[in-house]
Amino acid sequence: MHAAAIRVELLLRDVSSLKEKRSRLKGVARRLRDRYPVAVAEIDHQDLWKRATLGVAVVAGQNGQLNRLLHSVIRWFESQDDLEVLETVTAFMVEE
Repeated sequence: MHAAAIRVELLLRDVSSLKEKRSRLKGVARRLRDRYPVAVAEIDHQDLWKRATLGVAVVAGQNGQLNRLLHSVIRWFESQDDLEVLETVTAFMVEE
């Protein structure tokens, strides 16, 4: 088993309330889960309107498959017009 997590720091443009932020993030998570076999959660900056940090967990049977999926997810975030990616950090789980 190969697994990794991506921490994605985002700037949400044109958001004027926490309620609007939550709604936008739910849509982002839904679109991402519909397209890729991942789990998504908001993990930081819950109290800020325009900032968000999402955690994306990815599991695959082979290392090459995991890497392709990770790159696809990051490219997907970067292609979204309503989001600005400030930073991505990827952490790999090492199985002993």
